[in-house]
Amino acid sequence: MKTTPTIRKQQKLIHVGDCLYRSSVTDVYYAIFTRDDRQVKRSLKTTDPELAKRRREEYRRKVERLTADDAKTLPFAEYDKEGKLIGGVSKRWFDSVSVSIKPKTVLMYLNSIKMLSRHFGSLTVRNVTLREVERWATGRSGEVSARTYNVDLDVLRRILDYACKHGLILENPATGISRRKLSREKLVIPTKQQFCHLLQTMRMNAGDDSADLVEFLGYSGCRVAEAVGDSKEGKPPMLWGDVDFALKTFTVAGKGTGELGKSRTVPLFPPLERFLLDLKANLPRAPKPTDRIFQVASARKALTTACRQLGFPYFTHHTFRHFFCSNAIEAGVDFKVIAGWLGHTDGGVLVAKTYGHLRDVHSREMAKRMTFDAGADSPSNVVPMKAASNH
Repeated sequence: MKTTPTIRKQQKLIHVGDCLYRSSVTDVYYAIFTRDDRQVKRSLKTTDPELAKRRREEYRRKVERLTADDAKTLPFAEYDKEGKLIGGVSKRWFDSVSVSIKPKTVLMYLNSIKMLSRHFGSLTVRNVTLREVERWATGRSGEVSARTYNVDLDVLRRILDYACKHGLILENPATGISRRKLSREKLVIPTKQQFCHLLQTMRMNAGDDSADLVEFLGYSGCRVAEAVGDSKEGKPPMLWGDVDFALKTFTVAGKGTGELGKSRTVPLFPPLERFLLDLKANLPRAPKPTDRIFQVASARKALTTACRQLGFPYFTHHTFRHFFCSNAIEAGVDFKVIAGWLGHTDGGVLVAKTYGHLRDVHSREMAKRMTFDAGADSPSNVVPMKAASNH
């Protein structure tokens, strides 16, 4: 069967107003401006003349903010011989946000900028086009995990948003680039019996200090840095003065100052209270409030050895935060309450997302106890209906 070839009508832009044009084919309006001897053309994505005029003015304001000279010469990022970020739009953005973020986030952003610079470093801001961003996304997506890719993409978007805000580029070419979907990793959480076996094995291996740290993490839900401190993140270690046996609470210090330095007060859970009282009683002398509770900075080596000897999966410090949460859920504690204990500020959203399946499993187990149907055996103290009516 012979098909008739379609003839595409060539589009012409008809001038209908100040910097305003209409397509002769689709009736869609366009705005065309001239800035520093360079033409800037944008579709206004509407056939409505009044809406087109409003959008034209929005684009006009963006175009007037453009600083062409900076955009031509300012590189994406500049590094010195020692590998330190010293210039470029990335440095400008980083300096504007680094004063209000956590030390760990600072390192994450610097690492992402370094990775982004492998592709964009030699380009000026104006030459970071949609095509260049697409090329970066295609290559980077195949090199790293979805989580790392998404972090790098987020940093790239923020840098280019900063460039738009300061008139270096008209639009952010990374806005439409999709994030990769994260595959949820299955949580491997030790049972209570495995937890006890781990502690026993670590102590048998002369790892009492490491076992104490792991036991504390399992009973408190703390991160390891909250227990032993982290100098890189400005996190102090937990001290005996942070534990109030009279009020049955303990305090977890925040990182840094201001909003970042907020501390939280957590109940002294019964297993944790017994553990800390035993730990305190076994010290050679009564501890001062300024003394550290834990003398080790990590239990990783002792933990790895014990897991290998017992044939268990490789558990990390963070595993015992999960262990704490799973036990709290089995005890029927509300997600919002658990979130407060952990130091989350989202009202329990992350806890529900991470541990919701544990509550479902626990709920099904509890449902098996609901055996009160008419066909079930009646308890000995219940009088049948017929027998009761004869009296």
